[in-house]
Amino acid sequence: MVKTYKKKRVLTPQQKEELTLRLEKARAAKGPAKNISVHDSIRDLPDDHQLSPKKVRRWIKGQQLRLRAMKSMKTSNDRKDRAAYYIEEAYLHNMQAYLRGGIWFDHRAGAERELKVKHKSVALAYAKDGTIKRSLGVYYPDLGSEWTIEMELENNAGRKVSNKGKVHKTRRKSRKRA
Repeated sequence: MVKTYKKKRVLTPQQKEELTLRLEKARAAKGPAKNISVHDSIRDLPDDHQLSPKKVRRWIKGQQLRLRAMKSMKTSNDRKDRAAYYIEEAYLHNMQAYLRGGIWFDHRAGAERELKVKHKSVALAYAKDGTIKRSLGVYYPDLGSEWTIEMELENNAGRKVSNKGKVHKTRRKSRKRA
């Protein structure tokens, strides 16, 4: 079976100009990209934001190139090589999940994983006695700052130990050497 090809259409300069004008008009009517594949909670982040979809897409491309270069490490006999490959692969999957779901799962960010991600409390949790539960390194809006070790020590200074008197240390008899 012989395949027949269409002849290339020869256009005059006037026809070319008309087609380019028509294409420009269609592009202008289309408007900016809507980023439907990106989660709506991060869709409108400005491009200068640290986790903007535009930046994350660039990081994903770089990560994919890095993984292609490391492909031989995936089946390496050295476990450190395999671990390095799987760490990079997990980082790539976390970035892709961020674009789909709007939640950054990794504790690092950036093209070279150079940025450290900090957590922010959205809703407070309370203990049974009514005190607020807090974790180190988390930003709390009611405090206006991050919960530090100094705050933790100050907060727990007056707290009673709940297992006091219940823990018994056993004495070990010293062995006499002959």
